[in-house]
Amino acid sequence: MEDEERIAKPADIVIGEDLSMLSVEELEHRIEMLENEIARIRDDIGSKQSSLSVAESFFKQL
Repeated sequence: MEDEERIAKPADIVIGEDLSMLSVEELEHRIEMLENEIARIRDDIGSKQSSLSVAESFFKQL
């Protein structure tokens, strides 16, 4: 995703936002979106940690 697309995309969820006016269905949808985002972030962390491990191994051999 390009940086411009990230900036242009409005946030659907605002952390700390008042939830009192949302229905149970809307709240469940938010939970699903947040869980999907957490999984995506965890995958990215895993990928970055893997790349870091490969780089560290390479430089230890030098």
